[in-house]
Amino acid sequence: MAKHDELLDQGPREAPEPDTAEQRSKKLGLKTAGGGIAEGGIGLAKAGVLGKLFLWLFVWNGVSTAVRIGGWIGIAVILAAVTVFLVARWRRENG
Repeated sequence: MAKHDELLDQGPREAPEPDTAEQRSKKLGLKTAGGGIAEGGIGLAKAGVLGKLFLWLFVWNGVSTAVRIGGWIGIAVILAAVTVFLVARWRRENG
C-alpha cells in the first residue's frame, strides 16, 4: 500500500492554526533584528561602503572646520595634506 493510501485511510485531521505575526516575533525575539543589522554591516564592510562613508565624513568635517578656522588658507592646507598623503601612498605602491 502506498503512503498516500495510508493517509487516506486515517481520515480527515484538523490543521493547527498558523501563528500570528505577534507569536512569530515573540519566538524570534531580537534574533531577527540583530541578525539583520549584523548582516547589513558585514555586507557594507565587504563592499567597502562603511570605510568610504567614514572617509567622506572625516573629509567633510575637516573641510568645514578648515573653512571656519582659516578660510581659503585652511582649504589649501587640507588639500596639501591630502596631496602629500596620495603621493606617499602612490610611491609606496609603485616602488
